[in-house]
Parts: sequence; structure tokens; C-alpha cells
Amino acid sequence: MAKPTENPNYKVIAENRRARRDYAIESDIECGILLMGSEVKSLRTGQSNIAESYAAVENGELWLVNAYIAPYEQAMFGHEDRRRRKLLVSRKELSDLWNATQRKGMTLVPLVMYFNHKGIAKIKLGLGRGKKQHDKRETEARRDWNRRKRRLLKEHG
Repeated sequence: MAKPTENPNYKVIAENRRARRDYAIESDIECGILLMGSEVKSLRTGQSNIAESYAAVENGELWLVNAYIAPYEQAMFGHEDRRRRKLLVSRKELSDLWNATQRKGMTLVPLVMYFNHKGIAKIKLGLGRGKKQHDKRETEARRDWNRRKRRLLKEHG
């Protein structure tokens, strides 16, 4: 993925920071989003939130549910702020996602929404399993230990 300094078009719109804390993400997939014009304008101003949203495979299509995109004030024809938005993936990816969610009991979690290097709105979905409370504590303890270890090596190294 291009860094923001390398390409002026690349811009992160919204990020779900709690996703990696609440879910054990096994893989991720980049999807296109079917948007209205006023939604794209609103995203360019950075007014969106994907923290409470999720993705679901229904009737052979992939949908982004409960993602918030603020209404654009100057638009002639506005949009509903929390409407279901269709996500664009290939047929093979869609069948893989359906198998993972239906048969393996996994969840599709939006990780980050961004404009790619061509200026097209994309969303990265993580395929993961929900963490239990003890898993979250274990992850946090491991992170703290690694931080402490780096600090000790820096002092004595």
C-alpha cells in the first residue's frame, strides 16, 4: 500500500481501532464500495465512522451494514447516513467469504476505509474470530512485555 507521503491521492478516511483488539484477524481483503455522489463528497471531507459497522454476505452479495457517512450539506440529492452499502468483490472471494462466515463461524470486520492511489474509495475487511476476555488480556500482556523488553535492551545495549 502507498504511504501518504508517496502519493497525494492516498488518504485514510476512517479506521476501526478496536477491531484488532476485539477480533483475532486471520486475513484481510480489499473491497470497492458502491457510493452515491454526495457520499463521496462527504468522505472527502473526512466525515465517517466504521467503528460500529460490520459486513455480511446476503443473497449472493456482500453488504456493509451500519457504517456512518455524514450527510453532505451542499448536495442537491442527499443520502441516508447509515444505509446499507454494497461492497464489490470477485465471485471467488465472495464464495470464500460466505464459506468462512457460514461454515466456520467467522466475522467480517471493517478495518480501514481509504482513498487508494487512484482516488477511489476502498474498504479493507478483516476476516476474524471474536476474542474472549482472557485472550484480550493475554494480547495486552504480550505487548507490554515486548515494550519492556525493548526498553531494557535499549538501556543495556
